[in-house]
Amino acid sequence: MTPAIFSPAGLTLSAEERAFFRDADPAGYILFGRNVESREQLRALTDELRDLHGRERLLISIDQEGGRVARMKPPVWDAYPTGQAFADLWQVAPSSAIEAARCNGALLGLDLAEAGINVDYTPLLDVREPGAHDVIGDRALGTEPMQVAALGRAVLDGLAAAGVAGCIKHMPGHGRAGADSHKELPTVTADVEELARDLAPFRTLATRARIGMTAHVRYTAWDDANPGTLSRAVVQDIIRGEIGFAGLLLTDDLDMQALSGTVPERALAAYNAGCDLALNCWAKMGDMQGIANLLPAMDDGRLARLDAALAVVDAAEPLDRAQLKETRDALLRIAA
Repeated sequence: MTPAIFSPAGLTLSAEERAFFRDADPAGYILFGRNVESREQLRALTDELRDLHGRERLLISIDQEGGRVARMKPPVWDAYPTGQAFADLWQVAPSSAIEAARCNGALLGLDLAEAGINVDYTPLLDVREPGAHDVIGDRALGTEPMQVAALGRAVLDGLAAAGVAGCIKHMPGHGRAGADSHKELPTVTADVEELARDLAPFRTLATRARIGMTAHVRYTAWDDANPGTLSRAVVQDIIRGEIGFAGLLLTDDLDMQALSGTVPERALAAYNAGCDLALNCWAKMGDMQGIANLLPAMDDGRLARLDAALAVVDAAEPLDRAQLKETRDALLRIAA
């Protein structure tokens, strides 16, 4: 099995993709708006991916946060609130914000599970900082570490109730970055004491979350040469060490302009730094083939973390969609 997450180019698999995916046997897939048209089409695509590998628990993922980051959109699927909506409610009624976030996570999970998707790249545990770039912005769950952790835990619990694994991101923290890592490499010059604030939500949920994602951010206090995703010091000493995260660790999208070198070279550097899976989002066959040729097969440790991450699929609970929506919306109106 290739330690990578790949993506198809369209609404169905091409013959070339089908042959390559079968041979490369990636750990999983990520879907985007280009892969989404209708409920029936999306379920057929995810079923085809599972059938291709004969793995019912195949990792199939998506970025469905709510607000501006949503691949499954109205009118086919519901619109979901931003993280800021729950942060605002927290200022009025913290316990209500936690329950609203849990209900929202469960509703997201129901949509995804129905479509055959079992991993959602949320919640963000980035602590929002004044003056930082708005690439995080209203996606964040707040400006205080304890609040971010509490709301993030509620999102994870809601998703898990629907049989979907959440993913905490962007470790070890993107909230104070002054640039958008999609376009350039942000450099954070905060000292170790300041960065402890960014680590706090991740540390709080380190043993609860089964999947995490790195940040393409350079932290001069830890490694002044490499972005976090490609830094052994950040991955091993900070994410695995100080934060204590022992789950499945994914890179952020390797196509982002924060990184240099070819995409396969980036994947190998991330693997050597200690990331479990290379996330490659843009369905470029040459890049995917290069990653599959360059990376070694998944070792026992990575396979065990992948299996543990997907165990949530088997623990789905019976949920009342209408009641969840009614509760969430009533609670959010408190802060309106």
